[in-house]
Amino acid sequence: MVSNVFGGSTKICKVIAGVVIIGHICVHIFPSSLIYVALIPARTIPFGWNLVTASYIEQTIHGVVISTIGFLFIGKLLEPIWGSREFLKFIFVVNLLTNICVFITAISVYYITMEEIYLYMPLSGSGGALSGLLVGVKQIMPDQEMSPLKIKAKWLPSIVLFLSIGMSLFSVEPATCLPILLFGTYIGWIYLRYFQRKQETKVQGDPSDEFAFSTFFPESIRPLVDPISSIFHQMLFGRPEVSIETRGYTVGTAVLPGSDSIEASRRRERGARALEERLAAERLTSIGRTAEPNRIATEKV
Repeated sequence: MVSNVFGGSTKICKVIAGVVIIGHICVHIFPSSLIYVALIPARTIPFGWNLVTASYIEQTIHGVVISTIGFLFIGKLLEPIWGSREFLKFIFVVNLLTNICVFITAISVYYITMEEIYLYMPLSGSGGALSGLLVGVKQIMPDQEMSPLKIKAKWLPSIVLFLSIGMSLFSVEPATCLPILLFGTYIGWIYLRYFQRKQETKVQGDPSDEFAFSTFFPESIRPLVDPISSIFHQMLFGRPEVSIETRGYTVGTAVLPGSDSIEASRRRERGARALEERLAAERLTSIGRTAEPNRIATEKV
């Protein structure tokens, strides 16, 4: 299992995982350094750099394990498709905006409750980037079953958030991580939905109906979510979302109706093909490792 996770991981993912591991070791050897690198709302001004550094500091050992495995496994699925530059850009943008939103939320909750714990609780972790990357997996290969869970990739972000919300009702630690996961998921979706530029097509965002915000919810309640998401869309971007029948991309002066659906299909095909190639390479490696001892034994005989 360890070889499957680490095998095929990109250098960038290994570097990020290494930074998380080193950060965890440093704050345990020098506990006082936590106030400089973690997100502590009362100290963010003037220590504004903690809006960046907090995303790479895990305070618990299981947080280190989850972050390391998450970056190595999810990264080797998305980085070959997005490219190294876009992959790093996505992680940086999602982490930074997530921490800004968490900072604003903590300050707002303090003024509502007047509880100083919300100002001085050290918040950190890679949950924002990882939850955002899960949204990327949902976009690229939504119908791919993730073994051994046998769960379709499109439900992974929703399942993680649902479990986190449930755990936060019974423990303090998940409750402190919940805002990071929520903002990371939403910001990751906003970036992929509206801003990510495809190098091969020069198309910006993913306006397909298969990637609408309501797809994070069960089909039975999507009719209730769509009007709400449309209001937020109009507030953020100044225009209502249009249906897939009337939506199109403009190339020069020509509008290509339905090109969003074609682009989404191509993206899913690329994601599925990349995953299949990755799994095939891992199977060949596993077969080679198994066959080598047999060959040596045969030569000895």
